[in-house]
Amino acid sequence: MPEIPESAITETFLAASGPGGQNVNKVATAVQMRVDVYALGLQPYAFRKLRVLAGRKMTSSGELVFTVRAYRTREANREEARRRLNEMIEEAHQRDARRIKTRPSRAAKARRVDSKKKKATIKKTRGKPTLD
Repeated sequence: MPEIPESAITETFLAASGPGGQNVNKVATAVQMRVDVYALGLQPYAFRKLRVLAGRKMTSSGELVFTVRAYRTREANREEARRRLNEMIEEAHQRDARRIKTRPSRAAKARRVDSKKKKATIKKTRGKPTLD
């Protein structure tokens, strides 16, 4: 997995809601981390998977945005944001297993057709009786 360059990361600190009491009103402890995905130099398969994993966290200009306000200190929120970023990039680098195409056997096709015929005859016998 490639190292994340510091030049690709921009952090801003915001006033957070949540735990912290009156301190929340005075100190900007929540972190909003923006990461330029193009600066990471990901492989094409990893970039595609990262775009899917990120969902709404990725902007149309190719920036990943993490907002973390889980902790009372800037440092803890910053570490959490970086941990989430690393986790997402690691997951994007894991390749999916290739699907092996399979076909139903001739016997399976025959069984399917037989059951359809049987069901059709059962349904044909239903209905109003005819007066012969």
